[in-house]
Amino acid sequence: MKTDELIQLLATDAGPVQAQAIERRFALACLAGMAGAGVLMMAVFGVRHDLAQTLVLPMFWTKLVFAAALALAGLALLRRMARPGMAVGHAAALVAVPPLVLWAMAGGALSQADPGERMALVLGSTWRTCPFNIALLSVPAFVAGFWALRGAAPTQLAWAGAGAGLLAGALGALVYALHCPEMASPFIAVWYLAGMALPTALGALLGPRLLRW
Repeated sequence: MKTDELIQLLATDAGPVQAQAIERRFALACLAGMAGAGVLMMAVFGVRHDLAQTLVLPMFWTKLVFAAALALAGLALLRRMARPGMAVGHAAALVAVPPLVLWAMAGGALSQADPGERMALVLGSTWRTCPFNIALLSVPAFVAGFWALRGAAPTQLAWAGAGAGLLAGALGALVYALHCPEMASPFIAVWYLAGMALPTALGALLGPRLLRW
């Protein structure tokens, strides 16, 4: 069979890709990931008992905004990585902004605290479990993110996997905030980011293996 005949055969009945098809896959993955994380959180941890009172605390909303901002940054990275040949570009800067803002807040809080209180602000009471809890809640979104990427055409597979992991970790942290009792910015700046870093690193490791065409 000649090359031209093969191309014509492969193109038979081929139609145009629907507009925003990739975006719809990622939106579905995010919804499925958050729903799965919510069910997992209720089954394993439960919602904190004083959530109604917590809603008036600025730091509670700071946790949510931080996680949501990183989720949006991860989504922006994924949208680029899902298309062949696209560079990371400005998406890398978007990923860096939320941690930098939170680290600035944490630095200000530590500078105003007494030296003897600083370690307590960083460690809180749940530092041993917080990162792993976030990583656990990221599992549904991690699986959904890789499913979405498998239907796209990524070429930078490690970056694509890292983006899926970051999005999953951020969504896991967003849901975990409904259970987490910690309210100090130094704690969030260290252990929430550590929890998000776990699926991000795993995604970068698995991307070249699971996303290969």
